[in-house]
Amino acid sequence: MASNVVARRCAMFFFALSVCVAGARHITHAHAAGAFAVGKCGAYGQAFDYGAEHEARAAAQKQCKGDCTTVTMKRACAAMSIDLSNPCGAYGYAVKPKISASLNAATRECYKYGGKECVIRAWACDAKG
Repeated sequence: MASNVVARRCAMFFFALSVCVAGARHITHAHAAGAFAVGKCGAYGQAFDYGAEHEARAAAQKQCKGDCTTVTMKRACAAMSIDLSNPCGAYGYAVKPKISASLNAATRECYKYGGKECVIRAWACDAKG
């Protein structure tokens, strides 16, 4: 009889634990909208863990000075690379699921558009990126 009580308590504990984990996961996913704005001469803006994409886009665009392109990232990472020898010249950006992939892709884009010494200027990840 005592073992039944212990078994029930264990079952209730694990049930409650799984409900808490599921709830926490839902909260994380609910706030998983991000944006990254990039522009000439190393201009950038970033916003992450917003409740809605349009809010994240507006926040990133507001931070970026000049004519900027804004991309969204949802549970992903974004990065921007500029040419160190000419910061107002070539640049590249990328959005990928993992930070390492976005850093590499942004650097490749900078070189692709004529950069000679491309370096990462900024990066951001949203939620689980």
